[in-house]
Amino acid sequence: MSIPVYLLPASYINSDAENIIAYAHETTAGLKTDIDRAVALYYRIRDGFAYTPYIDYSNPDVFRASWTLTQPVGFCISKGAVLAACARVLGIPSRLAFADVKNHITSERLKKFIGGDIMPWHACCELFLERKWVKATPAFNLSLCKKFRIKPLDFTGLTDSIFHPFTEDGTKHMEYIRDLGCYADVPVERIMASFRTLNPSILMADFLKGNFAAEGGAEAIS
Repeated sequence: MSIPVYLLPASYINSDAENIIAYAHETTAGLKTDIDRAVALYYRIRDGFAYTPYIDYSNPDVFRASWTLTQPVGFCISKGAVLAACARVLGIPSRLAFADVKNHITSERLKKFIGGDIMPWHACCELFLERKWVKATPAFNLSLCKKFRIKPLDFTGLTDSIFHPFTEDGTKHMEYIRDLGCYADVPVERIMASFRTLNPSILMADFLKGNFAAEGGAEAIS
């Protein structure tokens, strides 16, 4: 796909939503360069929505940027969609990149529901800055990282910001095991088909009762 498609409003990366437009301009007011604007958006989105995997994925709205802005929490796809939508408001081309990842820092409860430590359809946002695509991963907020005792991801707008393979003490953190490609919008139908086939437990009502931050904090000190 050419660059223009990554500037257009989409169903889930809905950069034409009034609250997305207002949020993008409010966050970047007074900033002069696209890199400065992208960095400001990244940090506000990273820390402005507490990360949780315990989301009702059967509700299509959870993947939509404008809906996420009305919530106190988000997950990798929804937070990536917010960043991508805001970037398009400001004329910065954006898209979402997906991969299956092996997550070595998770909770025992979450592993039971997903059937292991393979996290399907992890998303990061890609922004076109300085004539190249740069990855930005605003998923894990600062307070969550502190609970799990992992280093939060920073973003400069110049180099990729993706999950580290190891923590500072050498413990395995995250492995990207399967590239699922880049998309101009969230491929909800493909994601849900995968969940129904491979991870049906995360569509159960009991899945939503988890508190990921509390689980991580408790297990990090045990």
